[in-house]
Amino acid sequence: MRFPNQRLARLFATLQNETLPQDELARRFAVSTRTVRTDITTLNELLADHGVRFVLNRGEGYQLKIEDAKRYGRLQHQSPSPLRIPRSSTARVRYLLTRFLTSAFSLKLEDLADEWFVSRATLQSDMAEVREHLARYQLVIETRPRYGMKLFGSEMAIRTCLTDLLYEIAQQDVDDPLLNQEALNSGILVTLQPLLNHCLSHFNIRVTDDGEFYLRLYCAVAIRRISEGYPLSDFSADDVDTEVRDAARHLITLLRPLAGKAISPSEEAYLRINIAARRIEEISPDAISPDDGESLVNYILSYINTHYNFNLLDDNQLRADLLTHIKTMITRVRYQINIPNPLLANIKQHYPMAWDVTLAAVSSWGKYTPYAISENEIGFLVLHIGVGLERHYNVGYQRHPQILLVCDSGNSTARMIQAMLMRKYPQIVVTSILSLREYEQQENIEEDFVVSTARLGEKNKPVVVMSPFPTEYQLEQIGKLVLVDRTRPYMLEKFFDANHFLIIDRPMTQAELFRTLCDKLEKEGAVDQEFHASVVEREAIVSTMLGEGIALPHSLGLLAKKSVVYTVLAPQGISWGDETASVIFLLAISKSEYEEAMAIYDLFVTFLRERAMPRLRDSQDFASFKQVAAECLSRM
Repeated sequence: MRFPNQRLARLFATLQNETLPQDELARRFAVSTRTVRTDITTLNELLADHGVRFVLNRGEGYQLKIEDAKRYGRLQHQSPSPLRIPRSSTARVRYLLTRFLTSAFSLKLEDLADEWFVSRATLQSDMAEVREHLARYQLVIETRPRYGMKLFGSEMAIRTCLTDLLYEIAQQDVDDPLLNQEALNSGILVTLQPLLNHCLSHFNIRVTDDGEFYLRLYCAVAIRRISEGYPLSDFSADDVDTEVRDAARHLITLLRPLAGKAISPSEEAYLRINIAARRIEEISPDAISPDDGESLVNYILSYINTHYNFNLLDDNQLRADLLTHIKTMITRVRYQINIPNPLLANIKQHYPMAWDVTLAAVSSWGKYTPYAISENEIGFLVLHIGVGLERHYNVGYQRHPQILLVCDSGNSTARMIQAMLMRKYPQIVVTSILSLREYEQQENIEEDFVVSTARLGEKNKPVVVMSPFPTEYQLEQIGKLVLVDRTRPYMLEKFFDANHFLIIDRPMTQAELFRTLCDKLEKEGAVDQEFHASVVEREAIVSTMLGEGIALPHSLGLLAKKSVVYTVLAPQGISWGDETASVIFLLAISKSEYEEAMAIYDLFVTFLRERAMPRLRDSQDFASFKQVAAECLSRM
C-alpha cells in the first residue's frame, strides 16, 4: 500500500507505536488539529480493506484498532517500513549514496521520488551533494537517457566509500535502517562480531573498539559485494607481520561461507592491510624500525623546535607515542585507507594552537614525500603533540594575580604574611613589599591589588586590609580578588588595540585582505616581506576558519618581529573557501612572546562558545568591539 504523501506515512508509523491525542499530533507534524482529523479520515479510508482503523478514545487520543488480524498481518508483511523513508535532506543524501553504492542497475530519480514521497526536483537538488561526496573517492555518476543513472569507479573505492558512510551513520544511530536493512545483509554485523573478536584475540592483535567496529563494517560490505559478484581483483600489498597475515587468512576462511563464493587472494591481501592499519602496537620504541616513521618523527619535532621554539626533541615518551602511532599510519596513507576521526572538529576548535603547530610540521614534511596525510590523521597526531606541549610548556598560559604587600610592622611580619598568603592562595605572585611611606610615594600601582596591614588610601587599584593574624573573613575578601580570571582580559588589553582594527564595508577578496593587512604590518616593522607569502601558504593547506564566521589567518611558524593581532570586521562577509568570514583575526606572533601569545587562542575559542560573532561583527568601532569582547570573557 502506498500513501498519497509522506505525512500520512509518518502518521501511520507513529500511531502504530503509541496512542496520541490530536493536539500532540498537531505539534509533532506542525499542522492544525483540523488537518490531523482530515489525515486520520484519509488513513481510515486507505486502511478499510486491511482490517485495521484508527479510533478516538476520549481522554487518551487516537489508537490503532485491529479488526482482522490476518489482513493486518499481511499489510505489515507486504508494506515497506515507513522508517526506511528518508525524511530530511541529510537522510535523503545518505539513502541516495547507499542506493548508488549498492545497486547493480541504473537508478531513476522518478522511481525514488515516488518511493520516498518527494518531488523529482527535490532529489535533483540533493544529487549535487551526492556527486560531491562520491568525487572524494574518485567515483562518478553517469546518466544515460531512458536508462537512468549509474555509479562508476574502482571496486576498492566503492567499498571504502560505503564503509566510511556506514561508520558515519553508526556514530549517530546504530539502529539506523541503512545499517541493518538497506546497505548490509540482515543481521550480518551481529554474526560477524564474535567471529572477528575470536580471530583477533587468537592471534594477539589489539585494536580499539572503533577499529574493531570499522573492520566489522568492512567485512560486512565485502561479504555483500562478493556475494553479488563484485570481487576485488589485481590488488597486492607489501608483506605484513606474521600475526596479521595469519589472522587475515583465518578470517577469510570464516567469511567464505557467509559470502557463498570463493574469495580471491586480492581480497585476503586487502583485508591484511585493513587489519594492519588498525592494529595497536605494543612494542617498545627501540623495536620500531620503519625508516619513514623514524624520519617523520624527527622531522616533526625538529620543525616545531625551529619554527615555534617548543623543544620536544628530548621527550622520549612523546617519541615512543608518535613512533607507535606513525608505524600504522604509514600503512594507512600508503594504501589510502581512511580512519574517521570523530573528534576532529573538537580538536581543531578546542586545541587550535597544537593543531597549527602539528599541521605546519606535517605539511612541510609532505613536500618531501609522496604520501598525502589526511586531516583525520593529523588530528590523531595533534593529541600526541598537545600532550607533549602540556608536559613541558605552559601552553594554557594563565596570568597569576600580581599583589603588592604593604606592611609597616617590620620585615619578619611581612614575610609571615607573605607565607600565609602563598599557603592559602598558591597562585598569587607577591611582586614587592613596601612600607606605608613608600606606598604613599607611588603614583600608580602596577599590581592587580594591594594587601595592607593598615588602612590606606586607594590609588588606581583595590586595597584589602589584613591583620598579621587574619580572620577567615579577611582571607575570603582576598580570595574574591585572587580568583578573578585575569588571563583573558589581560590578553585582550595586551594584544588588541585601535591601531590594528579595521572595518571593511565593501566587497573584498581573501587575497586582497591578506595583501592589505600584511602591507600595513610590514610598513610599521612588525613583520618582514616573507610574512605575506607564509600566510597565503598556510591558508592553502587547510582553511583557517575556526567556525561560526570567525577566521584566524596566520603564518607558518613564528615570523613576526613583534606580536600583533589585526582585527577585521566585514559586515558584508569575505569568501573563505566554502564558507564566509565576518570576523577575522590576523595573528602575527614573535618568537620572543610565543608562550604567552599562544594563549590568545583561548580568546577566540571563548568567542566561538559564546556565539559572539554577530555582536562582534556589528560593532561600530574599536571601543564597542572591545566592550562586546570583554562581556564574552566575563561570562567564562
